[in-house]
Amino acid sequence: MNKPLAGIRILDLTHMLSGPFCTMTLADLGADMIKVEPLQGEGTRKLLATDPRNSIDGMGAYFITLNRNKRTMSIDLKSEAGLELFYDLVKTSDVVINNFAAGVPSKLKIDYDHLSKVNPKIITCSITGFGEQGPGANRPAFDQVAQAFGGGMSITGSDAAHPMRAGIPIGDLGGGMFGVMGVMAAIIERDRSGVGQHVDISMLDVQISLLNYMATMYFLSGDDPHPIGNSHFVHVPYNSYPTSDGHLVICVITDNFWQNLKQVVHCPEFDKPEYDGQPGRLADKDFIDGTLAEAFKTNTTDFWLKQLNEKRIPAAPVNTFSRALADEQVQHRNMVVDLGHASGRSTKGPGNPIKLSRTNEESFTPAPQLGENTNELMAEIFGYDQARIDELKAAGVVG
Repeated sequence: MNKPLAGIRILDLTHMLSGPFCTMTLADLGADMIKVEPLQGEGTRKLLATDPRNSIDGMGAYFITLNRNKRTMSIDLKSEAGLELFYDLVKTSDVVINNFAAGVPSKLKIDYDHLSKVNPKIITCSITGFGEQGPGANRPAFDQVAQAFGGGMSITGSDAAHPMRAGIPIGDLGGGMFGVMGVMAAIIERDRSGVGQHVDISMLDVQISLLNYMATMYFLSGDDPHPIGNSHFVHVPYNSYPTSDGHLVICVITDNFWQNLKQVVHCPEFDKPEYDGQPGRLADKDFIDGTLAEAFKTNTTDFWLKQLNEKRIPAAPVNTFSRALADEQVQHRNMVVDLGHASGRSTKGPGNPIKLSRTNEESFTPAPQLGENTNELMAEIFGYDQARIDELKAAGVVG
């Protein structure tokens, strides 16, 4: 396998979105990802599973996407025999990832304190809403809760009276992305120390991190920022504008871009000397935005993009999913890939955005059926014969 994480075995105890997105990314990069599910399957299997427009043969879009490149086995971790079997898996693994609520891994005896006694090199990662320690650790969390707590929702939308979550579930996905980074950092450190450690990812921490320079601006000024739609608090014009058949955005961040824009839209009102510098444009932001909105309405998005691109003005269509996923650059970079199903049917989904020059294989195996690889994995990892596997299944330890 020509993938960078080939040879790294990860046990995936995740469900819903933040954890599975983390493990999907690591699996795309070549980790031997073993999804360990309860006997009835993890809850995400049921999402959209009966929706005829968003499923294939009883498997919904969530599960099809998030569980590609994984193998799976079902274990009853609440049974003594199941826990012992899981510990045997840990002995041959590098990482264990979960996104259970804070405190659940320790109750199940699958936290770092327990697993490091089984395998001192094991790395564990928990993705929770608020972290595993602190006065708010036990608060329940989902994507929008993290977005609201993290402050970003207060600056998203058209005005302060109508706070808006991000359309992409950045609370969940952000937790998953930072989970990938935390696990990779721990793997690199283990190469030096020879010892594993625990990675504690809080979705709230991630949202605070993503405030970035705007948080520093708040500490400097003492002023809470407010939502300003798609415009910018420094650059003008920097906004979205209606066209005759959609919307486009332009980002004029230098005075040279402004001069080039004047050659595209031909608005005599823009010939004021004070507009040649950013302070003058910012002072008359509403007028400039309104005038541009009226100008862009006179023709199509593609017409204006052609003119703007010729003048090297940063611009883009506000794409629908259908346009974004059909974009020639997106297609060229293999960001739309086939996602198969055990039945032989398939759909398409987003590819892997991490592109490497040498270990660059990109392949995507279908999301597994419940317990699909149980027999295979117990024979491969433990050397069990079929009689032993049947015995464990009959006892309700595995499924």
